Amino acid sequence: MLDIFRKWYKRYLSEEESVLLLVLLTVSVMLLMTIGDILAPVLAAIVLAYLAQGLASLLQRYGVPQWLGVAVSYLVFIGFFFSFVFALLPLAWRQMLSLASELPSMMQRGQELLSVLPQRYPQFVSDAQIGELQSFVQAELAGLGPSLVTGSLAWIPSVLTVMVYIILIPLLVFFFLKDRQPIFDWFGSFLPTERPFLRRIWMEMDEQVANYARGKVLEILIIGSVTYFAFAWLGLQYAALLGLLVGLSVIIPYIGATIVTLPVALVAYFQWGLTSDFYYLIAVYLVIQVLDGNVLVPLLFSEAVNLHPVAIILAVLFFGGIWGLWGVFFAIPLATLIKAIINAWPRSTEVSAEAA
Repeated sequence: MLDIFRKWYKRYLSEEESVLLLVLLTVSVMLLMTIGDILAPVLAAIVLAYLAQGLASLLQRYGVPQWLGVAVSYLVFIGFFFSFVFALLPLAWRQMLSLASELPSMMQRGQELLSVLPQRYPQFVSDAQIGELQSFVQAELAGLGPSLVTGSLAWIPSVLTVMVYIILIPLLVFFFLKDRQPIFDWFGSFLPTERPFLRRIWMEMDEQVANYARGKVLEILIIGSVTYFAFAWLGLQYAALLGLLVGLSVIIPYIGATIVTLPVALVAYFQWGLTSDFYYLIAVYLVIQVLDGNVLVPLLFSEAVNLHPVAIILAVLFFGGIWGLWGVFFAIPLATLIKAIINAWPRSTEVSAEAA
């Protein structure tokens, strides 16, 4: 047994870069698990800087000076960022408050619908089952008021945190764009001078993360915008809120679209009932989801992601479990990083030759 571990150690950890990779991975995982929430604005700024750097690099390829390309890309970022913060978010918040005020009437209509189920489908549903379900719902609603009061007080630190993020993120993006190369050089000064495997992994991940971040943000913008205009055109209430939810749902592969379908269907049902308008909206929503999965995603991520769907789902579950929403967003790049590390991990040729 000891001989097996000795051979494994010599094969995978006999070189300096192998040990360095292991240390970097261990430190990174510990940081994510312990202070991941504190680093959230930094990581958000890194993602946004990737997006802005893409525009700056494109402008430089057309002969624009570097400082001008960075300035233009940063101004574009500032425009989108504050438009989202001060225009879209307040609109979605107002619609969410309006939806919350209508929840009691929706619950009443839902109870009326449930009460007729035993008469229509006595072989599947009984009066006792409906009575138990209504008692459970009433008990939950009775405790909803105190929970809302407690939750509203707990939101105060969150609101302050968001205000700090609104200030910090634009500043961090500016410095990440302006001093991109000095920051890379500073980090590189702590690594060995000769690091071919680390360079290979970094080059692959730099391209993968950049492509994924740009593609995912574009997907959110396209799907959210198309959904909002489609819902508004059909006359659905809370179109901005639902469009935002549908746009953000693409962050979670395969699962997000399934989860967000329920509120879309419920709002449409309580507004129109089982009428032609309801079926038109569901059909339009399904068309958007099909086009997203079969047209938009292959166009945006054909070169950025080469992972099996099972690996993607496992990555979402694992990284989401240890890091919340940020883990879900970065699940695919992190899974790609693990794949790149496994493929490029330094191996001792001597041990391989002995094994052969």
